[in-house]
Amino acid sequence: MSVTQLSASAQNYLKTVWTLTEWSDAPVTATVIAERTGFTLSSVSDAVRRLTEQGFIDHAPYASIALTATGRAHAVAMVRRHRLIESFLVSVLGYTWDQVHDEAENLEHAVSDFMVERMDAFLEHPTRDPHGDPIPSADGVVMMPDAVQLSRVAPGSTVVVERISDGDPALLKYFEECGIVVDARLSIAAGEPYSDALSVSVAAQTSPVSLGRAASAALYVSGGTVIDAVVL
Repeated sequence: MSVTQLSASAQNYLKTVWTLTEWSDAPVTATVIAERTGFTLSSVSDAVRRLTEQGFIDHAPYASIALTATGRAHAVAMVRRHRLIESFLVSVLGYTWDQVHDEAENLEHAVSDFMVERMDAFLEHPTRDPHGDPIPSADGVVMMPDAVQLSRVAPGSTVVVERISDGDPALLKYFEECGIVVDARLSIAAGEPYSDALSVSVAAQTSPVSLGRAASAALYVSGGTVIDAVVL
């Protein structure tokens, strides 16, 4: 059964459940899904019940929500569509990385499996999208980078940006203006006392940038010294 045979609503819910667990170990609940999607809790609960009855979700009362093997396969297929479309829009049509998310959200429900594979071939099988998120392979394999949030990295570290959350287009624009993009090398220093900020210097640039909690939590990096405390 192709993911194209599911309703757009089912596709969205399955993709949401998977992406909520991609970078977090926190349990997925109806409340968390409602917060992510903007739907009412009652609407989400009804959708979870239907998807459970259809065999796509495992969910017992008062327990967290998990995908079945079939549900995961469909969710990963939707993630693959979304990220390949984002990559195509940037590489071929000249979109900027802060413009592609909403476009891909619409197009991912309309394109055929054949078109998805043609985009993949045209782009020479990319392994990550413009924000650094891994693009699942055609057989559902996801190669996750060994990365942590910048907020978990100790000052004094030198790191490489592996992934940047695309949840805030304005923040993406700001990062790009600062030269903070995927694969950028950053030197991390402590910010001003009591500021809850980090001072970040981008390689080949002289002026450091001060990043607060929201910004540092949106950056996923490799190569630094990880501290135990997580700033969210």
